[in-house]
Amino acid sequence: MASRILVVDDEVELTASLKRGLTLEGYTVDVANDGPAAISAMIGHAPDLVILDWMLPGLDGIEIARRLRATGTTPVIMLTARDTVDDRVAGLESGATDYLCKPFAFAELLARVRVQLRAHQSQGGNEVLRFGPITLDVCAHTVTVRAHNVSLTAKEFEILELMMRSPHQVITREVFYDRIWGYDFGGEGNVIEVYISALRQKLSVNGTPRLIQTVRGIGYVLREDV
Repeated sequence: MASRILVVDDEVELTASLKRGLTLEGYTVDVANDGPAAISAMIGHAPDLVILDWMLPGLDGIEIARRLRATGTTPVIMLTARDTVDDRVAGLESGATDYLCKPFAFAELLARVRVQLRAHQSQGGNEVLRFGPITLDVCAHTVTVRAHNVSLTAKEFEILELMMRSPHQVITREVFYDRIWGYDFGGEGNVIEVYISALRQKLSVNGTPRLIQTVRGIGYVLREDV
């Protein structure tokens, strides 16, 4: 399966050019032109790598990198015109795994993409997500809450992983159907509600407050403020 890359930049011509070039190299490429669109794209299709501009409308690249670092190990190449040493330090400390200044050569960017993807894949998928008292080990397929092992079904695990990759972001019913059940699933009945109810019950151990909140008429969000 081709690696999925998310390109985030407010320069529409640049994102279009990068999408063409990376697609020709065999990657699956998504594009976002502002911060909120980038967050939505990450929820819709979790990327294997993010190419991220710093100066973005709505939510800047530094904050996006911080959120990615807080929820997983997705490699981030910061691609920006900000080129001082202090800028590089700030970008890398925010969570970026590489930093490339504009103007740049596509061949160099492509080489950095390959290096970052190889490094990430060589970890063998040993990715651990954490949110509040919940720890989810993607590779081992285990979940613990306050050091208590929680047994989840395959679908429950997928739902929780999706939400832990985008905490504090509302995930719509349509996204759940798309990511968990696939495009052909009609979304009949209250299947999502049933799984969410079961998840809430299983995660409520050792006095853990309800972390999965309902956003009426839209979907669900993982957050600590009840």
